[in-house]
Amino acid sequence: STMSDAEDDFDAADSGAADCTPIEAGSVRKGNFLVIKGKPCKVVDTSKAKVGKHGAAKCSFTGVDLFTGKKLECVCPASAQLAQPIVDRTEFTLMDIDEDSNAVSLLDSNNETRDDLNMPEDQDAVKKIRTLFDDGKEVVVIVLKAVGREQIIDAKEAAK
Repeated sequence: STMSDAEDDFDAADSGAADCTPIEAGSVRKGNFLVIKGKPCKVVDTSKAKVGKHGAAKCSFTGVDLFTGKKLECVCPASAQLAQPIVDRTEFTLMDIDEDSNAVSLLDSNNETRDDLNMPEDQDAVKKIRTLFDDGKEVVVIVLKAVGREQIIDAKEAAK
């Protein structure tokens, strides 16, 4: 497949609002966070292609959506300004799971309760949380916050 300008589908930096910082496409590395097609992603693969004598170098990125785990790709000129989401990672102690609504009750490090989050979309994470919780373990859930969205992405047994 040829890379023509018509295929550029990157998000210009200004689409990212306040919870992003601009980053030049040419300096994005594997492991960086990047907004791809409007979704906050972790970059799992990058490649650069030189295009002819006069064309600009093109970068292509493969990212995994932080919240859904879906793979997304984008192709853009190396000089393009992309948006890097500011990602916050917080750990909470799981207090309770509402069986009907999937809402969870969490406790932060200041012993403040949070009741505004639900179980994750990722079924593997749900299974992990339920198994630990049903075994009577003290469960710590990892909550990611990016582009105005917050979600539980993982869990582990609390350190004794």
